[in-house]
Amino acid sequence: MRTLKNSSISKLIFQQSDAALMDMFSLHTGQMTIMSAKHSMCESGDHDMEAPFLGTQAWIRSLNYSIVDDWQPWHFQGQVAGYTRTYSSQLTFATVKGGGHTAPAYRPAECVAMFGRWIIQEHL
Repeated sequence: MRTLKNSSISKLIFQQSDAALMDMFSLHTGQMTIMSAKHSMCESGDHDMEAPFLGTQAWIRSLNYSIVDDWQPWHFQGQVAGYTRTYSSQLTFATVKGGGHTAPAYRPAECVAMFGRWIIQEHL
C-alpha cells in the first residue's frame, strides 16, 4: 500500500483534472459525491444523523447499479476505518467509522487515506 501526503494528493488531483477526467462535485443529501469520467466515490459518516448513510444507500439503490463487490471493511493504521461497496459504473460507496455529517472533520486522517487510495484507484 502506498502512503500519500496531502501535497501528493493535491498534485494527483490536478494532474487527473489536466488529464481530462472532468471532475464534478455534486452534493446529495449533504454527502459529497466525487464523479469523474473514469470512476466515482460517495462517502458517508456512519454517525451522521443529519443525512444517515442509509439514505445515501437508498439514493445509490435508486440508480439501479448492480453490486460488483459487496460490503468489505477498509483499514487505516491496522484498524477498521469503515466499510465499502463497489457498484457497476465504477461507483464506490464508503462509510467512515465514527464520521459525522462532515466525515473529514471528524476523521481527517482516515478520509485523506481513503481519498488517496481512491484517486490512484487502489482498493480502499
